[in-house]
Amino acid sequence: MTPEEFEFLSDLVRKRSGLVLSSDKTYLLESRLTPIARKAELGGIPELVKALRADANGSLAADVTEAMTTNESFFFRDKTPFDLFTNTVLPHMLANRPQRKVRIWSAAASTGQEIYSLAMLINDCAAARGWNFELLGTDLSREVLERAREGMYTQFEVQRGLPIQLLMKYFKQIGESWQIDSKIRSMATFKENNLLEPLTALGKFDIIFCRNVLIYFDQPTKKMVLERMADMLPEDGCVLLGAAETVVGITDAFKPVPGSRGLYARNPEVYTAKAGSPAATPAAPARQPLSAGLSKTA
Repeated sequence: MTPEEFEFLSDLVRKRSGLVLSSDKTYLLESRLTPIARKAELGGIPELVKALRADANGSLAADVTEAMTTNESFFFRDKTPFDLFTNTVLPHMLANRPQRKVRIWSAAASTGQEIYSLAMLINDCAAARGWNFELLGTDLSREVLERAREGMYTQFEVQRGLPIQLLMKYFKQIGESWQIDSKIRSMATFKENNLLEPLTALGKFDIIFCRNVLIYFDQPTKKMVLERMADMLPEDGCVLLGAAETVVGITDAFKPVPGSRGLYARNPEVYTAKAGSPAATPAAPARQPLSAGLSKTA
């Protein structure tokens, strides 16, 4: 791949997805896009670039963008955000939503493990019974969204972070795969969405999970996305970011919630634990690793 080809392709991916590729990612770009070229019956990267120059907004450009996005996800990933949701965020919402309705958005939802993890926690919360929870998962990739809607996972995927008791309670084995219960699937909807485009059509939310996404963006794009998200939240709304992500030095639209790594709010004081408040509820007990109850497939 020539430097000119790399520059063109990385610029196309950045404009379409926000993903910033440094010059040391040449091999990654070439390894992921060569199969795209072959599928389109093109001779290789030079021919792919030529075709994209002729039509930078067609289906081929969409395939290139999707091939470069990272769709890594697993159930209860990193644990801390889900403990914060259970012990701090959800109790606050249950105490401050007289209409008994909460909307949650999982941005970059990938194959659905994050939003289904939230759905299981909500379903297991006695205080949330009778409430209306709307869970929306969005992603740039149509392919991963189709998998999310199906709710079908390999044995390896259900071994990554999912407690065995939840596997037994909410999943049915179909051949060598596991499908999540239809009740949990019905709690979530999925929609194709690009975080670089206007987000107003998605509506308003109370809680946004946007984890391990901003690390791929440059600073101006991070600022734009976060400030658009802030506009979608009420005064006591919050966003949960990945462990390596922060709003500090990027925008004042959110501020860190003290003592709650990864939790950022428009008004963090509403989530500060006080004696006797819902936010002071003890943390949930440690989950039993699923790997203790299942053997891995080859």
